[in-house]
Amino acid sequence: MTHLPDPVYQSEFYSSVPAKRLLAWCFDTIVILLICVIIGLLTVTLAFWVFPLLVLTVSFIYRLLTISNRSATWGMRLMNIEFRRNDGMKFDFATAFLHNLGYIFSVGLPLIQLVSVVLMATSQRGQGLTDMVLGTTALNRRGPV
Repeated sequence: MTHLPDPVYQSEFYSSVPAKRLLAWCFDTIVILLICVIIGLLTVTLAFWVFPLLVLTVSFIYRLLTISNRSATWGMRLMNIEFRRNDGMKFDFATAFLHNLGYIFSVGLPLIQLVSVVLMATSQRGQGLTDMVLGTTALNRRGPV
């Protein structure tokens, strides 16, 4: 049993969420890259030698801290969406950590990421592969935070 809104009778919670997730991802990627460039410049360009590892690390920390804090990254907050667990609650640290691991795993394997994107675009709740495994979903925010 799920405590998430029904996608048929409460479709307003899922309206445009896949497109909003894409826009939020673009915004978050820009923020992450800007943070990495600043770190690179602060280390007198030494960090640029390991830039892919730096991006992976900053991305993981950024997503973990923002999602565990308010169940949404800054991009998701800008798009007025948030993650919810199967019981209807916002993400705690453990759920954010597991979701983040699933995201990093998916990004590392392009075929898995493609399946996840297709699922987000076609499933009733707009869930990606990691969302389906964890029983989570992204929703339009319910009200003031």
